[in-house]
Amino acid sequence: MAPRPPWRAVFAGTAVAALGLTAVSPVTAFAATTDYEAENATISQGAVESNHAGYSGTGFVNFDNVTGSYVEYSVNAAQAGTHTLTFRYANGTTADRPVKLTVDGGDKGTVDFPATGAWTTWKTVTATVSLTAGVNKVRTTATTADGGPNADKLTDTFTAPVDSEPPSPPSNLKASTILPTAATFTWTAATDNVGVVRYEINRGGNTLKTVGGTTTSATVDNLTPNTAYDISVGAFDAAGNPSQQSNVVTFTTPPSDDTTPPGVPGNLRTTGVTANSVSLAWNASTDNSGTIAGYDVFQGTAKVATTTSLGTTITGLTPNTSYSFTVKARDPDGNSSAASNAVTAKTSAPGGAGGIPEYDKDIAKVDLGWSVAFLPDGNALVTERDRFEIVLVTPSGRKTTLGKVPGAVTTNGEGGLLGLAISPNWTSDHAIYLYHTASGDNRIVKMTYDGTTLSSTSTPVLTGIAKNRYHNGGRIRFGPDGKLYATVGDAKNSDNAQNKSSLNGKILRLNPDGSAPSDNPFYATGGNARYVWSYGHRNPQGLAWDSRGQLWAAEFGESSLDELNLIQKGGNFGWPSCEGTQGSCSGFIAPKKTWPTSQAGPSGLEIVNDWIYIAGVTGEQLFATQINAAGTGIGTVSALFSGRWGRLRSVTKTPDGGLWLTSTNNDKNGGTPSVLDNVIVRLKFPGGSTP
Repeated sequence: MAPRPPWRAVFAGTAVAALGLTAVSPVTAFAATTDYEAENATISQGAVESNHAGYSGTGFVNFDNVTGSYVEYSVNAAQAGTHTLTFRYANGTTADRPVKLTVDGGDKGTVDFPATGAWTTWKTVTATVSLTAGVNKVRTTATTADGGPNADKLTDTFTAPVDSEPPSPPSNLKASTILPTAATFTWTAATDNVGVVRYEINRGGNTLKTVGGTTTSATVDNLTPNTAYDISVGAFDAAGNPSQQSNVVTFTTPPSDDTTPPGVPGNLRTTGVTANSVSLAWNASTDNSGTIAGYDVFQGTAKVATTTSLGTTITGLTPNTSYSFTVKARDPDGNSSAASNAVTAKTSAPGGAGGIPEYDKDIAKVDLGWSVAFLPDGNALVTERDRFEIVLVTPSGRKTTLGKVPGAVTTNGEGGLLGLAISPNWTSDHAIYLYHTASGDNRIVKMTYDGTTLSSTSTPVLTGIAKNRYHNGGRIRFGPDGKLYATVGDAKNSDNAQNKSSLNGKILRLNPDGSAPSDNPFYATGGNARYVWSYGHRNPQGLAWDSRGQLWAAEFGESSLDELNLIQKGGNFGWPSCEGTQGSCSGFIAPKKTWPTSQAGPSGLEIVNDWIYIAGVTGEQLFATQINAAGTGIGTVSALFSGRWGRLRSVTKTPDGGLWLTSTNNDKNGGTPSVLDNVIVRLKFPGGSTP
């Protein structure tokens, strides 16, 4: 360009925008970029012009052709650190037009602006500098008599480093002012290398309330009278990293002064009969408190079931016999309604529909029998979650403790010694596989048991699965294809579920040696994605295959809906955008069945002759349903043994044609491993055989 006289006026301006940060990805570095138009900068010995097309904004700066002309940008950095400065320019001459780069007067070297071929051809050059938080004066000064290039804009890019360090656990959690429907909690703040942005107050694995990162007390006002609670607090940083949970406080809210009973359950009816069972359903009651604590089912004058659901199945009945039933509702203060209408149902003759098991006998008392797997000789191995022991249990109930799993630890919640799978080639390799919590992670390991001796060491098969007090998943099972499948919870970081680089919030598939099968859906992606079979899970639990080789899985919901899913290879099941069928569910795979989280808590899952059986933890009942003829869905779901054994954890088919069912009561805060207060019971089918 032609030289201009040195008396040209000095133009002053300000940068167009300050750097603003939005929510950041929890697992990757994030980049924030801001444009600063040259025409809005401070200009010395230059002019704003618009006579060459292709510029951004309202124009560009034409440096005077003198040494010392400059453009100075006010770059507002939200975070200190290394920033990339990208200069968009045009240089229609054949010569380089270098400038001296300074930041707040500090020399950052020379930046070259080579020829672009024409004044309408715009290109970019970059420089990397350190900026402080706040406004930085970035000046580009011409170093030759030709002046600088035509300056269009400066783009500042700041890439924050990955923050993978979680906060420390909050501590010293206390509860006070415990009222029928509210309680106040205080805790000592967590610490973090960057900063805590929020705390979640949890009941078990479910969030009751969320508060800001500078808050260390909160009142939760949606509690239920006369109800036991176990509360902990977890901290999160801006990158979404969750802390381990605080200490747990337990209490029971006092009763309220409510003496009004609930309304009577309506329309008690029979929904199905077999030779040994009657299925019932009824309409919900209402209560002035807004909450129904449960329903009691009576056979004549004897209470035969307690449930929070709107239906149950009474088993162990005599074929071809009439029975009469009523139902009463209870509120949290123990007030009971009057009895519903009575309904009479007659069981069918022997050899009827089948599929509904009945109680056969007690097998053994254990601590927390989390997983059961049968050896070829008909004996079973059982994992004791909080004792970290493997127990051999015979069909007659004789127990032998084989030993502890080395390195297994508790999370004082849902972690510990969890899943168990016996090698399909056990007769030759004597291998057993276990999913357990370790000091730094959840992991799958291999041990050997030759029928007499359990090895004293374990071999890691897959490590690095994030752990937390809650949401650890933990079920493992060999599929018909000989591959090992594992359910893995999101470890209280819901973003893990959609991140295929994380092992959490997934169903994983691996070879017995711990390698990733090459036909896994994301194998070509590499890294942890190689192991992913399906994703978008919150806390998946039971696994089983039907007669078509299709995989079904049960899953704990957050606060709305639990799920039964028919798993698809590479499928996305929606968490955290979608919970069951609630939320933003478009484009995700829908569950085949949902339950309110207060009624199910589906854990262990088994399939026998295309009947699905699910052990319900929260609902304290066993669910039974039949897969439809097309294999695409299920029929009516029956709720069995409601309230009989408490929290039901696993259900496993036996070699002799029945089911073993385990309970895990008192399991919420590390259990009571010194007391053997849970059961293994055997269920049988009508006629003593499978359905």
